[in-house]
Amino acid sequence: MKHAALFTPIDMGRITLKNRIVLPPLTRQRSAQPGDIATDLMATYYRQRASAGFMVSEGTQIEPRGQGYAWTPGIYSQAQINGWRKVTKAVHAEGGVIFAQLWHVGRVSHNALQPGGQAPVAPSAIQAQKVKAFIQTGPGVGELVQPSLPRALELAEIRDLVGQYAQAARNAIEAGFDGVEIHAANGYLVNQFISAHSNQRDDVYGGSLENRLRFLREIVEAVAAEVGADRLGVRFTPLFSSTDQDRVYIGLVEEDPHTTYIEAIKVLEAAGVAYVSIAEADWDNAPDLPESFRRDVRANFSGKILYAGRYTAERGERLIEAGLADLIAFGRPFIANPDLPERIANGWPLNPLDPATVYGGAEKGLTDYPTYSG
Repeated sequence: MKHAALFTPIDMGRITLKNRIVLPPLTRQRSAQPGDIATDLMATYYRQRASAGFMVSEGTQIEPRGQGYAWTPGIYSQAQINGWRKVTKAVHAEGGVIFAQLWHVGRVSHNALQPGGQAPVAPSAIQAQKVKAFIQTGPGVGELVQPSLPRALELAEIRDLVGQYAQAARNAIEAGFDGVEIHAANGYLVNQFISAHSNQRDDVYGGSLENRLRFLREIVEAVAAEVGADRLGVRFTPLFSSTDQDRVYIGLVEEDPHTTYIEAIKVLEAAGVAYVSIAEADWDNAPDLPESFRRDVRANFSGKILYAGRYTAERGERLIEAGLADLIAFGRPFIANPDLPERIANGWPLNPLDPATVYGGAEKGLTDYPTYSG
């Protein structure tokens, strides 16, 4: 077997994973309309990839205001819970493990996606830049648009949102998921509270780093109390540089990203969460995360550490063997190769990804990639 370090089992919370290869959350925009409901086709897509050590669902919005892209699924209605139950049942039938990613886009949205055409919500009324929302313009068609100017959340609304995260986690467990991941990355709502660029509040949720981490801390504690810290992960994007490439925006670069995210990871450690997922810069020629940061993550967190980016099997294996990672996520390769773990183990060639079929559509580019046949 090639890359043996990727194929050793590992305990994560209450679950033993069969390998270290992860399908990360990947937006595919194929939920049923109306209602943003997971479908039989989505169940097939996840079932095909159940040989991963574990999978994280595409981001699933915790409430209607949490949507920034047409046709993404939700986890707040009974119909959505029932739709996801078909997915988890299909994955479990193949011996797979799947977590739900709990998502709220905050200001990265548009009036056309918001209930009643209202403004999106955010920590502060600061419009998102260098990023697009996606709205439907007709049946099955849409366009990328500049996010609308958001309005600042009231204190009572922030507390209500913490409760909605806990309710979404409860809904996910009801739907059969093995656990949940809080999306605190990519410039979305939790990241907006963490970032000094998007959070200019002067109350207990803004100002100091400790205050900017309060929303994260309260959500982590509420979700852990609801479903168990051993069934919880959190995703961050601790960017150390940015890019001007169109459509490559994956978050906000802090003045001191090292300190910001080590302090955020200490929040997870205090709560005893099962894993931290770190999504790295993945644009062309992006710099690697500083090794000093990776070492500090390990020194400050006793749960499992997952890295995602443009990883090859070789690069992921080196990180595991160095003791800096426990799990490695493969995004684009797993879209195009449903049998990715088997291909890695045997050194088989990979199918190329068709970028035109990543977002929206039906079977093409979702469930029609072939397994290896020699």
